[in-house]
Amino acid sequence: MTIALTRSLAAARLLAAIVVAVLGLIAPAAAHEVRPAYLQIDQTGADQYTMLWNTPLLSGMPLPVVLKLPDNVKHVLDPLERPLPGSILQKRIISVPDGLAGLRIEFVGLQATITDVLVRVTWLDGRKATAIIRPSQPWYEVPSEQSGWSVAWEYLKLGVRHILFGFDHLLFVFALILIVRSGRRLLMTVTAFTVAHSITLSLATLGLVHVPGPPVEATIALSILLLACEIIRLQHGQASLTAKFPWVVAFSFGLLHGFGFAGALTEIGLPQADIPLALFAFNVGVEVGQLAFIAVVLVALRAARLLPIPALVERYALSFATYAIGILAAYWFIERLAGFVA
Repeated sequence: MTIALTRSLAAARLLAAIVVAVLGLIAPAAAHEVRPAYLQIDQTGADQYTMLWNTPLLSGMPLPVVLKLPDNVKHVLDPLERPLPGSILQKRIISVPDGLAGLRIEFVGLQATITDVLVRVTWLDGRKATAIIRPSQPWYEVPSEQSGWSVAWEYLKLGVRHILFGFDHLLFVFALILIVRSGRRLLMTVTAFTVAHSITLSLATLGLVHVPGPPVEATIALSILLLACEIIRLQHGQASLTAKFPWVVAFSFGLLHGFGFAGALTEIGLPQADIPLALFAFNVGVEVGQLAFIAVVLVALRAARLLPIPALVERYALSFATYAIGILAAYWFIERLAGFVA
């Protein structure tokens, strides 16, 4: 085996690894994202609190996480459960003689999942605290107070996690990268996409514009399918609107994707005392995660181009990735369309 052939095979493996890695990211085809659980604690008296514990349904089954409260917490009333679309809401009224500050709330079983828990605490005097609990540390120690910077940091992390687990958004960006080959045009395209979804994210989250979630999710899948068709047109030497004006297409569909981001943030909620700060931090987190993804893809593609890859291998690798994108987007579209039509 010659050195050239060995290097060509290595290059082919690298290209295949890139494709497999991207497809591996989007493998959970049925899920747009991993929805977090939510715990809301509101002080209603000197030593009395109302707790709302909302857990998502995964494939129709409740999240296998049990809420464990400190020993000195007493239940005034037995917990009441109410099923909601896609989740189960549990309401508790508890009594804590010395207050919640400094106490630890545990989420037993969270470490065996990939789900986060958003915790929000409100006291009678107006103080608030917000935190995101990860499976790696499945407990929450209630603070006495929380600064605005802490709120911003929590929502920034939430934004990063949302985009990195928003497989359809990442797939749309990946398809744009395959279409736009110029660095300058790619920068303009990504900027247009960012500006567009920032606009609709803000408008929808603040309640100024309302668009039903299911049709939005189905149309997002359709936008990815459109980009896959555009890539195929380019491969066959045909004219492509997206190739000529990628920033226009990115801006148009970015408005749509912003409604998708807003759906997740609306479901989680914003702290009433820090709405602008939390919204800004979440948006920044989305952009940080998006830029990190683009950087990884560009570095991987650059590394592949430095290797002597045969034109045939490169052509079939691109075709394989394009058809995989199109098939997955079509599956998402049909699944989501059936979901809100049924």
